[in-house]
Amino acid sequence: MLQLRQLRKSYHVGDTVTHALDDVSISFRNQEFVAILGPSGSGKTTMLNVIGGLDRYDSGDLIINGKSTKNFTETDWDAYRNNSVGFIFQNYNLVAHLSIIANVELGMNLSGVPASKRHQKALDALTKVGLKDQVAKSPNQLSGGQMQRVAIARALANDPDILLCDEPTGALDTETSEQIMQLIKQLSQDRLVVMVTHNPELAKKYATRIVNFQDGKILNDSNDFKPANEVDTFNLKRTKMSYWNAIKLSFTNIMTKKGRTALTAFASSIGIISIAIVLALSNGFQKQIDTTMSKALAKYPVTITQSAANFDSFAQEKNSKNVAKNRGYITARKDKAQQSSHKNKITLDYINYIKKINPKYANNISYQVGVNLNLLGKIDGKVKRVQFSPLEAGSTMTEAYSQMQTQTASMSFMGSTVFPTELDKSQGNILKENYHLLSGTWPKSATDLVLVVDSQNTIIDNVLKNLGLNIKNGAKVDLSQLVGREFRIATNDDYYQKLPTGMFIPKKVNSAMYANSKLKLRIAGVIRPKNKDSLELLAHGIAYSDQLAQQVIKENQSSAIVKAQKNSNQNVLTGQNMNKTTKKQVLQAIGGSTIPAGIMIYPNNFKAKNKVLNYLDNWNKGKTKQDKINYTDMSSAVTTMTGGLLNGITAVLIAFAAISLVTSMIMIGILTYTSVLERTKEIGILKALGARKKDITRVFDAETFILGIFSGILGIVIAWLLIFPINSVLYSITDLTNIAQLNPIHALVLIGISTILTMLGGHLPARIAAKKDAAIALRSE
Repeated sequence: MLQLRQLRKSYHVGDTVTHALDDVSISFRNQEFVAILGPSGSGKTTMLNVIGGLDRYDSGDLIINGKSTKNFTETDWDAYRNNSVGFIFQNYNLVAHLSIIANVELGMNLSGVPASKRHQKALDALTKVGLKDQVAKSPNQLSGGQMQRVAIARALANDPDILLCDEPTGALDTETSEQIMQLIKQLSQDRLVVMVTHNPELAKKYATRIVNFQDGKILNDSNDFKPANEVDTFNLKRTKMSYWNAIKLSFTNIMTKKGRTALTAFASSIGIISIAIVLALSNGFQKQIDTTMSKALAKYPVTITQSAANFDSFAQEKNSKNVAKNRGYITARKDKAQQSSHKNKITLDYINYIKKINPKYANNISYQVGVNLNLLGKIDGKVKRVQFSPLEAGSTMTEAYSQMQTQTASMSFMGSTVFPTELDKSQGNILKENYHLLSGTWPKSATDLVLVVDSQNTIIDNVLKNLGLNIKNGAKVDLSQLVGREFRIATNDDYYQKLPTGMFIPKKVNSAMYANSKLKLRIAGVIRPKNKDSLELLAHGIAYSDQLAQQVIKENQSSAIVKAQKNSNQNVLTGQNMNKTTKKQVLQAIGGSTIPAGIMIYPNNFKAKNKVLNYLDNWNKGKTKQDKINYTDMSSAVTTMTGGLLNGITAVLIAFAAISLVTSMIMIGILTYTSVLERTKEIGILKALGARKKDITRVFDAETFILGIFSGILGIVIAWLLIFPINSVLYSITDLTNIAQLNPIHALVLIGISTILTMLGGHLPARIAAKKDAAIALRSE
């Protein structure tokens, strides 16, 4: 039951006050057809708007099913309009860019009715008004009577208790008016219908109750109703338009203006295009720099030797700017190389620290041990000594050890005989990255060896001779003769004999020495550098793993020759006196020390190098000068400067391009405001159907959201297409291919930025739209 008690509503225009409702009290039955008659300006439409919640009364009360509306909030009125009231307007007020069925479903979109149920209820309503076959048409394809029937179907879709009709036949011819009135009368059998009309004949013919209105007051009532006090049974169901429904509504509106939408999106995408191209160029140049620097870095890994440069001395000399005066004398000083030399105290703790480097920064590490392997091999069925290093054929063991010591002392660690150890198998193998397998397999165990040849598939003949192959210079050796070739390593105690003088010499090799060996080696494969840019980290010849060297050391640490050498300052092989450095080198050669002579660390890439250096620097924190361990990094500092310069240029270019993004955001705001003006009536319709302010804002936010995504995608697509001619021009200038490379992550981020900025630009007009008065919006054209 609907009751109006002493309602007052006034409009103030300047000093003029118009009393649209002046102490109006009236009650309505739950099922009746009430016609309100009166001249223009009498207040009848205002009363209809107040009953429908489109307008607010100044005083009095509106009671719905025993519920007072005095304390209704904005959202309460929205829910009331959506669930309890259906509007039928003189001008139909259909949304032009929606289909017939979509117009009917509009109110249910706000009620949260599921899609399948919403569609069925819309079909039922259209069937009831005789338009079942017109569901796919748009409003502009219908006659006036058909559009009014659609408006009636929309009003009925949510099954409201009250149907409010404002001049429903005012724009129709006589015959159509009769049909509409008959339909409305039929609807009044199970709900309250309140109709405002200027046509007394139609009112008398179809209405069950006529109320005459004038000057904001009821003059007479043909069927007055005095209800008893009613218990509050009114229940409000909150409305809420989902984001998805808001997007669909906005999308259909956008698609009705394809040309303008496309131009707007293109204008908005200019900033995205500019930034995308800048990022693509920056990304491509950075990759070129990274590739170049990575190659340079790979050739000069971070190396740690027992004797390293003292960078403090270099710094002091560099910072000394004063020139000495001529005083008639000179001063003797040490050689600069000696002054700058620093002895690194490499310990087991330091080795373990190195092994804990994050594999993401440096996955390959080579440890240069320099231990003699006591190698034996079978040549023509006979056991003989063999050598992996390319020493002169026929050299004596003493000469061989002398050469080995010289090599160890002057080791540059470029062209190692020990291939790097991987910290993490999943992070990549530097050996496979830089070498091509000619035959056999890659080493899998500590006892697997590889034969390294140059890029022309050649190798020094002495290497092959030392392996027991009887070949001449220029001879071709089939790879099958090399792959699978086996060797054995004898222990020191089996390999050396002690003379009465206390010196040690190698024993004469025999089958027993070969048979007693527990370490069996085999050449697993033959490899060569992939190309001219590949890192040649291995010397040409036989290369083996650090694990093999450690196994040899472990077996020989307690051997007689090692014990004797540790207790003597003379070389137990040559009888020569030694200093501490030489003694350390000899101990390393005979397997008496696990400490490597040097370490080579290969950063995974240019950026990871700094992480590696920071890790090495952390070891030196808090240590004295003599306890610090210095390293050598041969990569140029210019690379850092180049990268920083490129980043700086990129940032400046992006900043300039971002100006166009801000301009786009302002333009979107203007266009959204224009759309608000164009869709004012639609806003009024949505509010009449129960849309909240949030829902109206959501509809326009959804429109800018769609426009922002479309602009971003369009900008990325155009930028991607422009990359091809840009790369062609750059190639003709620099001979560099595919410089501009758009990172997919950058593309997604730019689409996101476009969407966010567009929504920011359109949100203020969306808020303005949400605040529009529903009754005023409905009267706009």
